[in-house]
Amino acid sequence: MLNARIARVRSALFAKSVRFVGPLEDRFRSLLLGWTIIVVLVCLARILFPLTATDSFASALLLTVPHMLVLASPFFAYWTANALFPRGVDFARPEIRLAQIGRWRSLDAVTARAHPAFGPVGIMASLLLGMLLNVPIRTAEFLAAIPAMTSAAPLWGQMIYVGMAIDLVVMNFLYTLCFFMALRHMPFFPRVLLLTWGIDVVSQLLIADYVSGAPHLPTAVANAIVPLLDGNLQKVFISIVVWLPYLLLSERVNVTYRWRQPV
Repeated sequence: MLNARIARVRSALFAKSVRFVGPLEDRFRSLLLGWTIIVVLVCLARILFPLTATDSFASALLLTVPHMLVLASPFFAYWTANALFPRGVDFARPEIRLAQIGRWRSLDAVTARAHPAFGPVGIMASLLLGMLLNVPIRTAEFLAAIPAMTSAAPLWGQMIYVGMAIDLVVMNFLYTLCFFMALRHMPFFPRVLLLTWGIDVVSQLLIADYVSGAPHLPTAVANAIVPLLDGNLQKVFISIVVWLPYLLLSERVNVTYRWRQPV
């Protein structure tokens, strides 16, 4: 009876994952609309009421351009995905295999698509959701923790503001791109996600080194930035620990993105 209950729970969770993943592609434009409305309102408030005064055109650019790029970063990823791997198109798998763990039998494209384990559903839906949520969560952390700066602000303030904004734009772009690669069965998805994790780690270390070199950086400000960078690093390492074994060993991942099944 216990096994039957477990089977029913697994079946229910799998059905929910299918209902979640199925309409994602069609609903993404609605999600972008909601993103635009919320982020525009928040960024507009930050631009209208900056921490330091706007006294020149260059100062206004410093204030507005980072916010515009943060707003546009998911759109850039969406357009890039549509240009590089359009919806409904099959893509060739990499000729050189990097994931060598386990014993696998190769499948052709038609057999892989017909396999019961093909598609980013089940546990994979949680990974898709995590990549998608990473964008608004990190954006909210940036908007809450990093004040908007102009050229009238101290140099250390400008450095923190610009550095954190660049990091946010790049990571929002990459995680959104990975989301579409996973959703559209792009064979390079596991590699690009691993590369994105590596870029994320290196980026946090570079920002820490960059900010620590800011002239006359107040200790209180440095102490406030450290938890934000540490939090980003912790989230990346948790993702790697949790998802890397799954990306290497999961039958669903291997069937969907590597066209192979366990021997």
